[in-house]
Amino acid sequence: MTQTARITTCVFDAYGTLFDVSAAARRAAEAPGQAALAEVWPALSADWRRKQLEYSWLRAVTGDHCSFWQVTQDGLDWAMEHHGLSDPDLRETLLGLYWELSPYPEVPKLLATLKARGLACAILSNGSPDMLDGAVSSAGLESYLDAVLSVEDVGVFKPARAVYDLVGQRFGTEPGEVLFVSSNGWDAGSAAAYGFVTAWVNRADEPMDCLPGQPQHVLPDLTTIPELL
Repeated sequence: MTQTARITTCVFDAYGTLFDVSAAARRAAEAPGQAALAEVWPALSADWRRKQLEYSWLRAVTGDHCSFWQVTQDGLDWAMEHHGLSDPDLRETLLGLYWELSPYPEVPKLLATLKARGLACAILSNGSPDMLDGAVSSAGLESYLDAVLSVEDVGVFKPARAVYDLVGQRFGTEPGEVLFVSSNGWDAGSAAAYGFVTAWVNRADEPMDCLPGQPQHVLPDLTTIPELL
C-alpha cells in the first residue's frame, strides 16, 4: 500500500489556495473612477498579501495574537500608504471585497470529485470564522466541505503545530491519512514536517522554501489533486 492510498481526508488552505486573494484589488480596479488603483493594483495586491502574512508570523512569534481580519486590515493600510493611496472609501471597498473572494475556476469541480469519492474535505485556515464563512458562502462551496477549521480555536497562526493538530481532533485521523494542500510553500513545508502528505500548489512557479519539511507533490494548480489519491 502506498502512502497516498491511505488518504481519507483532504484539507485545504483557504486564501491563495481555494480563493484568489488578488480578486479584491482586481475587481476594485475595474470600477469607474479608479484610475490610480488600476495602475498599481497587481503590486498593491501582492504587497497586501505579503504584509498580511508577515504580520501573522510576527504575532505568532511574539504571542500577540489577533484576528486574521485585523492583520488583513493592517496589511492593506501598509500597502495603500506604500502606493500613495489614501482614499478611505477605496479602503472600505477593498476590505468588503475580501469577504467575497472568487474561488479559482477549478475549485468547485475538484471538491465535487473528492466528495463523490467519499473523501472528507475541509478548510484549515488562518482566517477568522466569520471571514471564512463569508468566503465559502459567496463561492457556494458549503455542500462540499465537512468542516471549516480556523486558527481562532487555538489562538495562534500557522505554521504553529497546534493549528495542524485541529485536523486530527476534528476527524480522528493520523497525519499520514491527510492530504494537506496549500499554495503557500512555507505552509506546505511545515505541514509536511508535521506528518501530513502535502501538495504545494505553486501557482507562481517559485523555488522550494528551505525548510525542515518539503511537500511530496508540487502542482501548478488544483486540477490534478484527484490523481494523487
